Amino acid sequence: MSRILAGFGLLLAALVAIAVVALDVVWPGLEIARMAPRVAFVALPALPADAYENPDLWIARPDRTGDPAQFLPPGISHQRRGRAQVFFLHPTTFYGRNHWNAPIEHWDSRMRADLTVRSMASVFNDEAGVWAPRYRQASLGSFMTDRPEARRALAIAEADARLAFATFLRRIPRDAPIIVAGHSQGALIALHVLRDMVRGTAVARRVVAVYLAGWPVSPRRDLPQTGMTACVRTDQAGCIMAWMTFAEPADPRQAITMASHYPALDGLPADDAPLCTNPLTGGLGDTAPASANRGSLALGDELRGPALIAPSVGARCDRGLLIVSGPPHLGDEVQAGGNYTFYDFALFWRNLRDNVAAREAAWQGAS
Repeated sequence: MSRILAGFGLLLAALVAIAVVALDVVWPGLEIARMAPRVAFVALPALPADAYENPDLWIARPDRTGDPAQFLPPGISHQRRGRAQVFFLHPTTFYGRNHWNAPIEHWDSRMRADLTVRSMASVFNDEAGVWAPRYRQASLGSFMTDRPEARRALAIAEADARLAFATFLRRIPRDAPIIVAGHSQGALIALHVLRDMVRGTAVARRVVAVYLAGWPVSPRRDLPQTGMTACVRTDQAGCIMAWMTFAEPADPRQAITMASHYPALDGLPADDAPLCTNPLTGGLGDTAPASANRGSLALGDELRGPALIAPSVGARCDRGLLIVSGPPHLGDEVQAGGNYTFYDFALFWRNLRDNVAAREAAWQGAS
C-alpha cells in the first residue's frame, strides 16, 4: 500500500510540474488574449489635411504654454540651446477595450500621454523645439492579438502620425536639423515614417539621430529599409539608437509576442535579435557601470517630489535587451518579466541629453 501511495505521490508531483511548465508557457498568451478589444472594429475617417495646424492636436510644440516636454527636475537647467527640431511619438496610453483606436479626447489616455512626454521627450528640451502630436493611437489591446483588425488600427494611428510629421516639416525652418524619436507604438510608427517619408529625400540629410525605445528594431529587417545604420559611437550622426530595458531576471516573451503580430519594415517576420544600443555609452552592445549613469529622472509621487537620481544604474546589452540590475524606483509602470521599457528614457535621462548634444555637434561638423 505504501508503494502505491508513494507511486501516486510521484505521479501527482510530475503532473503538477508539467502543469506549472505548461502554465508558464501558455499563460502569457492567455493573458495577452484577454486584453484584446471586445468590440467590432470601426474604420475611422481620415483627419483633415490641415488638422495638425491646430495647436490643440499637439501635446508639445514650441508655441504651447505648459508644454510637458519642457520639464526639468529641480536643480537642473538648460546647458545649451541646440538647433534641432524634435519629432516625438508617444507610446500607447489607451488601455480600454471598448475601442480599437483611442478617441483623441479620451481624458485618461491624454493624461497618460502628457506624462510620457514629460518623462521621455524632456530628454530633448535643450533643442530648439519638441513637437509631440496627439494621434488616434491603436489601443493596448490591439497589440494583444494577431487579428487583421490590429493592423488596421495601427494604420489609422500611422496615418495621423504621417499627417503630423508633414505639418512638422512645413512649420520648422527649412534648414533645421531634425531628431526623430518614439517609444513602443510610437517607435514602430516612427520606423514607417522613416522608411516612407525620410529615406531617399532631402530630409534624410538633416537627420541628426533617431531614438527608438520600447520596441524591438530588427538590424536585418528594419534598418536597411530606413536608409540608416545603427549608432556605434557617440560622435556619429544620422544613425539609429534603439533599446528595450529589462531588469534581471529578464523575461521578454510578452513584449516579443506583441511585436510579432506586426511584420518588419521589409514585410517579413523579424528573425534576429533586436538592436541594442546602450544609452550610457552611445555604442552598440556595450556594458557600462552604475558610475557611468549621470542621472535617472523620477517624476515624483504623493510621497516624493520630482528628482534626478544620480548616480543611478549601469546597463549592458545581452541578446538584444538592455539589462539593468537593481534600478531605482522611478514609478509603478514596471511590467511583467522585469519589463522596464516605460523607463527607457527616464533611467538614462542625463546621459541621453549628453548623447543628443554630441550627435548634433557631429552633424554640424559634417554638414
